[in-house]
Amino acid sequence: MIAVIGYAHLEETDPCYCEAMCLGRMLVEHGYRVVTGGLGGVMEAALRGAKEADCYREGDTVALLPSFDTSTANPYADIVVATGTDIYRNAMVANADAVIAIGGGAGTLSELSYAWHLCRLILVYNNLKGWSEALADRVLDNRRRSDDPEDRLFGISSAAAAIELLAKRLPLYNAHPPRL
Repeated sequence: MIAVIGYAHLEETDPCYCEAMCLGRMLVEHGYRVVTGGLGGVMEAALRGAKEADCYREGDTVALLPSFDTSTANPYADIVVATGTDIYRNAMVANADAVIAIGGGAGTLSELSYAWHLCRLILVYNNLKGWSEALADRVLDNRRRSDDPEDRLFGISSAAAAIELLAKRLPLYNAHPPRL
């Protein structure tokens, strides 16, 4: 399960929307499932792209909603979990095997912080503004989170780079329990 996070409000013509669609499609084509917060913007685009993948299968798109209202999920979600936890669902989204951020505001920043604390592999677009660009190739604190000697929020500029880093670095993460 790879979480895709970022701006919640985007036009379909926005570069972030287009990149999220490409990323979602490539993730499914490489055998991953895509999880998002289930609403609009990057979340919608990633699930939409995932469903357009040639090898898409029912269940490849997951939405973790902040409300109890399943009707708020975007139409590209196969599995909809109405958490009823409001912004606290960001911790659930961040608990995927890896997290990829495309731009983003305060909600994205919250998810990145949770993912850091949960010792997840984090990839952030370094060319699409927002928190992903601001935090690219940085560390959030000095804790040892993985067996990766280069641990950081890895800056990427494309879906292809994300797929390459997932293959290379994902095995180095998730082995260490979060330090509470």
